[in-house]
Amino acid sequence: MAAKAFSRSITPLVLLFIFLSFAQGKEIMVGGKTGAWKIPSSESDSLNKWAEKARFQIGDSLVWKYDGGKDSVLQVSKEDYTSCNTSNPIAEYKDGNTKVKLEKSGPYFFMSGAKGHCEQGQKMIVVVMSQKHRYIGISPAPSPVDFEGPAVAPTSGVAGLKAGLLVTVGVLVLGLF
Repeated sequence: MAAKAFSRSITPLVLLFIFLSFAQGKEIMVGGKTGAWKIPSSESDSLNKWAEKARFQIGDSLVWKYDGGKDSVLQVSKEDYTSCNTSNPIAEYKDGNTKVKLEKSGPYFFMSGAKGHCEQGQKMIVVVMSQKHRYIGISPAPSPVDFEGPAVAPTSGVAGLKAGLLVTVGVLVLGLF
């Protein structure tokens, strides 16, 4: 009886912990290290190469560590990013320890506010994945070109969905009682 009471009180806490661990964003150091916000030594050293390999989620925060007396971080529009226009930023950060929360999916454009640095490659595009792409694990269906078998009539997955939902609810109910 005591085990059942313990189980009833602990299950909601475990579920809450699991939910919160997925809901919170991460703090991500730009370039993966302190001092990465600088003019790249080569194209392969650019922060865009680093950003292309990373997966950014809604709720994550980018963190820059740099000398605030010599540089800054500007969040800009795509047009200003392309032309290295520093005169009309969406946001400007000069503190040397900048944190920007990524609150929506899509591209974010950043560049250095120091004169001439953007033109020398000190800029970065970060693409934040949408919520529906957050959990990867189901492969997309093959394209018609890849599949050479006979056409198969589509089937409804509603019965499988209902069964899966029923099992999940049953496990939760049994775990709570």
